[in-house]
Amino acid sequence: MRKRPLIVLSTVAAATLLLAGCSGSGAPQSSGTPEPTAASQCALDAQPGATSDAVVVEGEGADTKVTIPADAAFAGVERTVISEGDGEEIGVNDLVSVEYQIVDATNNQVLDSSARGDGDVLPVLLDTNQSSLFVAALECKPLGSRIALALPGNVLGEGQNNVVVYAEAVEKLPEVATGTPVDPTPGMPTVKLDDKGAPSVTIPDGDAPSETKVAVLKQGDGATVSSGDLVVVQYLGVKWSDGKEFDSSWSRDAVPAQFQTTGVVAGFQKALEGQKVGSQVLVVMPPADGYGASEGHELQNESLVFVVDILATTPVQAQQ
Repeated sequence: MRKRPLIVLSTVAAATLLLAGCSGSGAPQSSGTPEPTAASQCALDAQPGATSDAVVVEGEGADTKVTIPADAAFAGVERTVISEGDGEEIGVNDLVSVEYQIVDATNNQVLDSSARGDGDVLPVLLDTNQSSLFVAALECKPLGSRIALALPGNVLGEGQNNVVVYAEAVEKLPEVATGTPVDPTPGMPTVKLDDKGAPSVTIPDGDAPSETKVAVLKQGDGATVSSGDLVVVQYLGVKWSDGKEFDSSWSRDAVPAQFQTTGVVAGFQKALEGQKVGSQVLVVMPPADGYGASEGHELQNESLVFVVDILATTPVQAQQ
């Protein structure tokens, strides 16, 4: 995987686990931009087993109760479909809203859930680098399927308890900004979209701004991005100096990127925080809010321009 110049540091929500852990290998490096994987392929394709079959799920929505038998064996990673949905099949790299609970098998305590989300669901990008727990639970099953995924503690890390994930993918979410177009801001670069929503940028004549400038191109009406949120975006980055692209999710089969707002360069963080999901924003940042005078960096002393579609935002669960 080539280095993504956008990402300075990538940390993930407490609910995200790595498929490499499920297969017993070492954890790969986190990245805010996953390599594309065909949605028709199953990354793990976990099968039913005695433990996942024994999980009892009662009720619906916020009233769902998950009970794990005290004598459950947890012999391996197992997945049981409690009820089959009637929606389209989902797969790796899909962006979906999910109702879920993660339950400690030792005491049936809910460790994390989607209850903190609007309508008791949270957006999840089925990214094998960062959200592999949900990939293992939901991949290759129809929308609306109710799933019980049993995970032995030894696949989660040394000293971890056995857990069960109850999950249902409710709907697929848009992978381009769907907000209302806003009139262009004078003096900012010009942005054009192709028929798939991918942007191109024309840099105006003159010097780049000496401070970060943010313009809204489409105004969304979804949740507001807060500092530290885990966000899902499409983006294009070009240099002000020559207009050349240096990074883009669109150039990687339009697979969205996922990262915390505090894990990117300062100018990108300023562009995200305070904006609403569904918005498309244009940000121009001087080197001080990009990569500055970082010796040897490909973007050393460059003013940068990004077009960003904000697709989802999730508050990161506080560590216990």
